[in-house]
Amino acid sequence: MRQIVDTKIKEALKDVYLYIGWGKFSNTYFGKSASWIYNKFNGTDGNGGEGGFTDKEKEQLKCALFDFSEKIRRIAENL
Repeated sequence: MRQIVDTKIKEALKDVYLYIGWGKFSNTYFGKSASWIYNKFNGTDGNGGEGGFTDKEKEQLKCALFDFSEKIRRIAENL
C-alpha cells in the first residue's frame, strides 16, 4: 500500500507535540519505534524516500489520541 504524506498531522498536533513522549506513544499504540513515528510525522520512510501515515495508520493515531486523552481526563478527575 502506498504511503500518504500528510504534513497536516504534525501541524494539528502542534499544541501538544512537545508534551508527549512519542517514542513510548509509538511503542504502546503502534508497536513501533520512536524513529518510526518521527519519520511518519516528517513524511519520510526512514530511508530517504517519501512516507507518511496511511489512511489506516491515521485512524489508528486518531484512536490512540482519544485513548490517551481519556487517560489524562481520568487522572485529572481523580486529583
